[in-house]
Amino acid sequence: MSALTRIRSAAPPSAVAAGLIAVMVGVTSSAALVFTAAKAAGADAREISSWMLALGLGLACTCAGLSLRYRAPVVTAWSTPGAALLTTGLAGVSMPQAVGAFIFSAVLILVSGVTGWFARVMSRIPVPLAAALLAGVLLRFGMGLFSTMHDSFAVAFPMFVVYLLGRRLQPRYAVLLALAVGVVATLFTGGWQPDRVQLSLATPVFTAPEFDWKVLVSVGAPLFVVTMASQNLPGVAVLRGSGYDVPVSPLMTWTGAANAVLAPFGAFGLNLAAITAAICTGDEAHPDRDKRYLAAMWAGFFYLCVGLLGATVASLLTAMPHELVLAIAGIGLLATIESSLASALAEKESREAAVVTFLATASGVTLLGIGSAFWGLLAGLVTSAIASVGRPGRTAPAPEEQPRELPVR
Repeated sequence: MSALTRIRSAAPPSAVAAGLIAVMVGVTSSAALVFTAAKAAGADAREISSWMLALGLGLACTCAGLSLRYRAPVVTAWSTPGAALLTTGLAGVSMPQAVGAFIFSAVLILVSGVTGWFARVMSRIPVPLAAALLAGVLLRFGMGLFSTMHDSFAVAFPMFVVYLLGRRLQPRYAVLLALAVGVVATLFTGGWQPDRVQLSLATPVFTAPEFDWKVLVSVGAPLFVVTMASQNLPGVAVLRGSGYDVPVSPLMTWTGAANAVLAPFGAFGLNLAAITAAICTGDEAHPDRDKRYLAAMWAGFFYLCVGLLGATVASLLTAMPHELVLAIAGIGLLATIESSLASALAEKESREAAVVTFLATASGVTLLGIGSAFWGLLAGLVTSAIASVGRPGRTAPAPEEQPRELPVR
C-alpha cells in the first residue's frame, strides 16, 4: 500500500471535514459559556486558558481513544448546559471550591459507570423534570439574545435573522453563519479590542480542590444531574439510533475518570456529545459506516488543537464585544431551550411538575447557600410525588430506554 493510499485511508476528506465541523459547531456555540463560567469563579486569563487546555486534552483523549477502542464514532464534548449552570452557580464560589464540585460530579459519573447504576439512578429522575431543569438554567441566556437588541440592535438582530435563515437552508452551519455575521457587524461598530488577542500556547494551572458541602450540593450535584440527563442520555441515544451498540458503562467510566483527573486544571464536565456526534455518525461522515469512527478521531485531533491554543481562544473571547458573546450564546442555545421545553411539557401527567421545576430553577432563588438548580429539581420531584397520589401506576421504563430528544451538543 502506497503512502498516499495510507493517508487517504486514515484521513478521508469526508471524515476530516465532519470532525472539523463538529468541533467548530461545538466550540463556537458554547465556548462563550465556558469563558463566562470561568469568570464567575474568578478565573484570570491564565486559568481560563488552562480550562480550555484541560477540556481540549480530555476531549481529544476520549474521542480518539474510545472511537479507536470500539471502532465506532464516539464523540465527546464539554457539558454545555453544565457550563450554563456554572455561570450562575459559581457566583461567590472560590476556584478551589469550584474544582471540588467538578471532582465530585466527575466521581459520581465514574461510579455510575463502574457500578452500572447509570440507568437506575437516572430512571428515578423523570425525563420531563430533567428537561425542565435544563430549560430553567438556560432561560436567561435565551432572553439575553433579545435584551442585547436593546443596546446593540445592529449586531444582535442580523445575527438572529441569519440564524433563522440558516436553520431553514443550512441547519448544520446556522450558528457559524450567525457568528460570522456578528463578527462583521461588530467590526463595523468598532466593538473589538484587537490588542487583547495574543497568539500563544496554553499552560496548565493546577488548583487544589476544596470540598465545601454547600457547593457540592448546589453546584456538584446539579452539574452531575444535568450532564447525565441532558448530555449522556441523548449521546447514547444518538449512537444507538445510528446502529452503534457500544457498551454504555465503559463510556461513563472513561469520561468520568478523564474528567476527575483533569478537573484541577479546569475540566468541569466531559460527557458524550449528541448534536455534534450526529455529524460524525451520518452518511456524510463516511459512506462506509464501519469507517465513521475516523470522523470522531479527527474531531479529537481538532479538540486537541483548540486545547493547545487555549490561551489564544481565551484572549480572543476577551477581545470579543460583550454583545457578541451574549448574542452567540443565546443563539447557540435556542434549539436546546426549544427541545427542552418540548420534552418537559410533552406529557400531561408530568406537566405541572415540569412547570414548577422550570419556574423555580429560572427564578435564581438561593436558600441555605444552595442554588436554584437543586431547589428547582426538588420542587418538581415534590410536586410530582404529591400529584401522583391516587393516580393509577405506570409501568416503569426499561433501563435501556432512552428519552426522546433531550438536547445539546
